[in-house]
Amino acid sequence: MKLTLTTPVSQITRVGKTTADRLKRLEIETVNDLIFYYPWRWEDLSKISKISELKTGELSTIKVKIQLLSSRRSLAKRKILTEGLVADESGSLKIVWFNQPFLAKTLQIGDEVYFSGKVDFGRYGFQMTNPVYEKVTNGSTTHTARIVPIYPLTHSLTAKQIRFLIKSALVAVDQVVDFLPPEIITSYRLMSLSEALRQIHFPDNQQLLDQAIRRLKFNELFLFELRVMINRSEIRQETAEVVLFKEQETKDFISQLPFSLTNDQRKAAWQIISDLQQSRPMNRLLEGDVGSGKTLVALLAMLNVARNEKQSVLMSPTEILASQHYQTISKLFSNSNIKTGLLTRSQKLINNEKVSQSKMLSGINSGEVKIIVGTHALIQESVKFNSLALAVIDEQHRFGVTQRKHLRENSGNSATTPHLLSMTATPIPRSLALALYGDLDLSIIREMPKERKKIITKLVEGSKRNEAYEFIRQQIDQGRQAFIICPLIDPSDTLGVRSVTEEYERLSGTVFSDLTISMLHGKLKSMDKERIMADFLANKSKILVATSVVEVGVDVPNASVMLIEGADRFGLAQLHQFRGRVGRSSYQSYCFLVSEQNSQKTAARLRAMVSAKDGFELAELDLELRGPGEVYGTTQSGFPEFKLATLTDYRLIQEAKIAAEGIVKKDNRLDGYPDLKYKLKDFLALVHPE
Repeated sequence: MKLTLTTPVSQITRVGKTTADRLKRLEIETVNDLIFYYPWRWEDLSKISKISELKTGELSTIKVKIQLLSSRRSLAKRKILTEGLVADESGSLKIVWFNQPFLAKTLQIGDEVYFSGKVDFGRYGFQMTNPVYEKVTNGSTTHTARIVPIYPLTHSLTAKQIRFLIKSALVAVDQVVDFLPPEIITSYRLMSLSEALRQIHFPDNQQLLDQAIRRLKFNELFLFELRVMINRSEIRQETAEVVLFKEQETKDFISQLPFSLTNDQRKAAWQIISDLQQSRPMNRLLEGDVGSGKTLVALLAMLNVARNEKQSVLMSPTEILASQHYQTISKLFSNSNIKTGLLTRSQKLINNEKVSQSKMLSGINSGEVKIIVGTHALIQESVKFNSLALAVIDEQHRFGVTQRKHLRENSGNSATTPHLLSMTATPIPRSLALALYGDLDLSIIREMPKERKKIITKLVEGSKRNEAYEFIRQQIDQGRQAFIICPLIDPSDTLGVRSVTEEYERLSGTVFSDLTISMLHGKLKSMDKERIMADFLANKSKILVATSVVEVGVDVPNASVMLIEGADRFGLAQLHQFRGRVGRSSYQSYCFLVSEQNSQKTAARLRAMVSAKDGFELAELDLELRGPGEVYGTTQSGFPEFKLATLTDYRLIQEAKIAAEGIVKKDNRLDGYPDLKYKLKDFLALVHPE
């Protein structure tokens, strides 16, 4: 049977219903899915060593003949023990497998076989335990004696099975359409798509693997940049409501604030207010460290919109954050006649008074409520605005074309598009932000308000963890609260780092057994997360043990200590985000970075957390120190999630951006590139780059 890209995996040889169901868990249902199921790393087993050259603990491959082979039951551990003796011209070696009795039938005395594994010193001398094996044939190898792909696996699927299936699927690889225009492939010296797909799975050598990775990363970045450029082109053709600058009202508002604006806040506010005076929709990203005063800058813009008798919305990722923003806004606008509203799943308020859903919707639709704060519940069919001129999106770097369309359709004037201001506390180096988000204008607040105290940051060796616990207890005795961050949800034998579940059990059972401790992680339901965070905010629990789910989020002024376990496992930008959860009030705050790693590189990275002036400096340092790794958390709100490309593939991002710009200038509807047009649509459905 000839395989095509749409052939179901169940029709591939040796795939039964059970295996097909297991593959479905990995979202693999067709031959095409198999081809695009990339390895997450590779092991170089291509160098064939002699038995006499083997070293303890090193991963090696040998080509040997089987001299003896037998299975027996181990009395001590009640396991089936399969033992073999293999030899080459330089010597012999014992091979041991546990609980694999079928090997005595699969392999025969006299077979020539490749074995890949580590040699250790057993009771009877050197031995290789549970090695990967493959019989020597005239064809190319799949599991040994080459650069071997290692794939993400699911329950009961083996690495050998996945490799066998992908090798079977690759017979159809030439049917994959190469959607990149030929001029781009030539200009950027890219490998053909079919060859890149072959080499990413079963590379002939390291150089060809590097070329394959480069080509497939370029695909992802080019499609992302293409969407950015088309988006920019479309927005430039739209019109927006002109919002005139109300100078006196703005000055009066600023004069009654209990603090002075920083120069960066003034500059950013003026850039935004200038944009609002244009008939072309604003599309601006406001970057600033946690606590730098971004919300106030957005409020100055919203004030001007309200004084122009138009509406603005502020959207937050969570109900708690929306509620906190609303409290800030209603406090600052308490002396004005501007009506403010809060709309979330559980709360409907107008000027701090509870109202019914119908009254809330009526207030928005009539234009009576000028400033509306909420979650993405604001983008619903039932929410009809009267004159929406500005949408402010908090902690969502990109706001989708679809959501924009919803806002335009429900704005009260379908002929205009609301101005858009995105805000983020994630420090992105300026050069990277411009490359990634070329359709957004950029405003940056680096200056912190003078009343903010610098968070005292210290590195803590794992052995001195108890001293940090003692300090946390002292802070709690003074009425404060603490965060403890762990890299994982559940325990892992392989990574050797602390998990939220085991830390929660340990701390609540022994170290802080007399205190109320709560646990927060990404697997919890949204409502449970909101409840746990609300309880912590209300000081009902003293310590919150959490994963990176708290990276972007709620303001807990009473929390003064942040302890981060496995700090070496996070990027500097991410650590900076965690640290920003404390230091939100006049209390002196502290951040302890706990690491079991002693390498110089790790120490240098973590020391930067102590010395760097701000998040932007840290982000630049992270790009430098970590190289082409993952700088930002993979689940970081708003960042595109690619299969291969990362935000540190800076040069490739720039190349992809230039290539995409060239195509859009030539043909922004992509009518002359039908394969590319189809692929872009397919890509957007998978990646959600907005």
